[in-house]
Amino acid sequence: MSGLNKPISYNFQESHGLIPNHPVYPVLFYKETLFEEVEACFNRNNWKNSWRGGVYDYHHYHSTSHEVLGVTSGSGIIMLGGEKGKEQKMIKGDVVIIPAGVGHKLMDSTDDFEVVGAYPFGSSYDIKTENQVDFEQGQQEIERAPFPDQDPVHGKHGPLFEKWQPVNK
Repeated sequence: MSGLNKPISYNFQESHGLIPNHPVYPVLFYKETLFEEVEACFNRNNWKNSWRGGVYDYHHYHSTSHEVLGVTSGSGIIMLGGEKGKEQKMIKGDVVIIPAGVGHKLMDSTDDFEVVGAYPFGSSYDIKTENQVDFEQGQQEIERAPFPDQDPVHGKHGPLFEKWQPVNK
């Protein structure tokens, strides 16, 4: 079901415009890792409150939860980190873990592009956009997002814990 490859990490620790990004955690990108039972894998690893669909075509972020996206069909290009961030092509089997506060936006996709999204512990999530009120509120909430107890792909001993450590508050 899942490969053993390690994720590529992208740091977006500084805000880009009104996208705060995360001050500590990098985005983790697993290339061609999970091809079947994406939602079941996430749920089994305690990333729940899952959904299927697309990615918004405007910059947005979640300040109250981290998010995982797994591509189940098609391909797309997602901008990570805001306008000055990084475009990442995603194809079936790719997974991206997006820390709270990190902006993301669908730039282009095939007609059949679909992802499964989920959140640690099935936590609720908000949707923040590029405006001053969201930016100020989001900055206060990001570091309080629940720290996952499992990597959404590899479980309790996954590579997520090599790149992320709990932020003590």
